[in-house]
Amino acid sequence: MKRVKIALLGAILVITTFTLAFKEDLFQVSKNLDVFASLYKEININYVDETNPSELMRNGIDAMLSSLDPYTEYVPESEIEDYKLKYVSTQYGGIGAGTLTIDGKLFVNEVSEGYPSYKADVQPGDQILKINGVETTGKDRSQISQLLRGPKGTPVSLTLLRDGKTLEKSLIREEIKQKNVPYYGMLDEQIGYIRLDKFLENSGQEVKEALESINKQKPRGLILDLRNNGGGILQEAVKIINLFVDKNVLVVTQKGRNPEKSISYRTMANAIAPTLPVVVLINGSSASASEIVAGAFQDLDRGIVVGQRSYGKGLVQQTFNLPYNSLVKVTVAKYYTPSGRCIQALDYAHRKQDGSVQKFADSTLKAFGTKAGRTVYDGAGIYPDVFIEADKYSPVTISLLNKNLFFDYANAFKKNNQTVASAKDFQISDTQYGQFIASLGNKDYSYVSKSERLINELKKEVDRDEKSPVKADLEALKAKIANAKKNDLAAHKLEIKRALETQIISRYYQEKGRIEQAFQYDKEIAKAKSLFHNQNQMLAILKGDGNYKTIGSPTLKANESSN
Repeated sequence: MKRVKIALLGAILVITTFTLAFKEDLFQVSKNLDVFASLYKEININYVDETNPSELMRNGIDAMLSSLDPYTEYVPESEIEDYKLKYVSTQYGGIGAGTLTIDGKLFVNEVSEGYPSYKADVQPGDQILKINGVETTGKDRSQISQLLRGPKGTPVSLTLLRDGKTLEKSLIREEIKQKNVPYYGMLDEQIGYIRLDKFLENSGQEVKEALESINKQKPRGLILDLRNNGGGILQEAVKIINLFVDKNVLVVTQKGRNPEKSISYRTMANAIAPTLPVVVLINGSSASASEIVAGAFQDLDRGIVVGQRSYGKGLVQQTFNLPYNSLVKVTVAKYYTPSGRCIQALDYAHRKQDGSVQKFADSTLKAFGTKAGRTVYDGAGIYPDVFIEADKYSPVTISLLNKNLFFDYANAFKKNNQTVASAKDFQISDTQYGQFIASLGNKDYSYVSKSERLINELKKEVDRDEKSPVKADLEALKAKIANAKKNDLAAHKLEIKRALETQIISRYYQEKGRIEQAFQYDKEIAKAKSLFHNQNQMLAILKGDGNYKTIGSPTLKANESSN
């Protein structure tokens, strides 16, 4: 009885302390609102020049929120639809075409099979001169989106330029659904593959349907690809984990300053693939909900994580409605994986004097244990069980991409080649690569290499000393580098060839073809497949006897950061 009284007293003290703190917070909020409202009024009434009240308020809001974190943001009524499309819904009314701007001109970049643009024979490479009679020159991305999107069933007209001829296209907008799962299937007769691009509405159901289809083929294992997936709805991540983990298992916990925002999420149903071996692919752009899924697979020893260290976003946001149909998205909590670790990489609570944000120091990282006793660490994202060096484009490839020279050649290739091999087998020949190189003869793809940047910086220092004996040496070195750059198209042939093939194959098989064509070069997928064919290695990794202890150790972070 005495223990019960002590416990009750402790609970009362906690509640009382929180209530008093809450009342103090409310007083400070009320006080500062009065100050801000008065200041805002006096500025708008008395400032010497004309003011824009809406702009002043938006600047004030943005400045206030920028002191917190980049995920806490204000969304006015005019931006609500774009916000929902980005963070919540996968559906909108449109024509099913992607666009890009080159030298101020708007071009069709991609056409989705089965949608209005595809049905109307709109083709990648077409220049869009007008949309509903409105010229596209000078319009930014948001203005183009507003012109192309609209209610389902409404008309939209396009004036196109193709091969020097003007074409008029009349389309009817349809409901465009951006799939969370753009691709799934069997990589071979034994390994299933699901690519999940985002965690928006219905993503859990899409993964379930893909998994059920794959399960019918009795796979030896499954690859769940979360690379470049920036996350989304936390609850959808829980549903996806539940497909592989039976009910009543803790998969993620969120903890906030407000006790109401502290919630533990457990699986609610029986898994449909509780024993299927799984490899999860992640990279530096896998964030938030992707890290929840990867972290749960790792902490529960349910699957092996392959790739590069993930982004490290361990923050949970919630939206709150505001007056005049606006809203605010607020970071309300941090999330924690089943072992209890938070993988948030940046410390927004302790900024430097200049306002910049640092990563949590290595010395603050803590070790945690997985279900089987493997050691894992908090902070700075999810460390993969099997680390694969990330591919990095060379400066010449980046220049070719940025100047849209792959785009131009792919359009010309499609005109000269009506058909190509299947997407999974497609490669361009050495002759075709030579034709691409020849097409660059009068094109500008100039770039500054890392070596050149370093030499230019050194030259600035040397030029200050007129008597420096190394001036001539620097000029000679610059000449050697310039000469070496002439060979870059040959030296980096393999990566340039792959980038070019990606552009070309999308002209024939759209997004599905682009995904399938990349399989033949994918190092992470190749490693995953080798793991499924080596049961002993998989078991060793899950027991902590594999390479996680070396590759995932914080002591190797400095080495990994250069990737």
